[in-house]
Amino acid sequence: MVQVRYIVNDVDTAIEFYTQQLGFTLDMHPAPAFAMLSRGDLRLVLSAPNRAGGGGQPMPDGSNQKPGGWNRFAIEVDNLDETVETLRKVGAHFRNEIVIGVGGKQIILDDPSGNPIELFEPTIPEARLPSNSQLSSQ
Repeated sequence: MVQVRYIVNDVDTAIEFYTQQLGFTLDMHPAPAFAMLSRGDLRLVLSAPNRAGGGGQPMPDGSNQKPGGWNRFAIEVDNLDETVETLRKVGAHFRNEIVIGVGGKQIILDDPSGNPIELFEPTIPEARLPSNSQLSSQ
């Protein structure tokens, strides 16, 4: 299992987005500023900026953590066009349009805090993930 931590503005809003739109399961939400979700072999840890401590606390130089950036995880989908259409209907924000690369089609989706998620549809067998943990098109 791989664990990724995302800093989010609102943990409850992020939980709703990841569970309802991207098929994650809520594993624990013991405090307003923290939650753990999972999807297959991916554990997603959500932390709100939090001066009280934990994964969202400020850095030693006083810099506050914030969402965003370009590093991201990717979720493999069966039908990217259909998945994007479904997400647009619920108001999801995309950073770009679908692009085609050597191994497949991809687009970058923002979570409610602006953290990027790549949605990827492989077009050649070598680019497909070995597991069945794909996001089903709705």
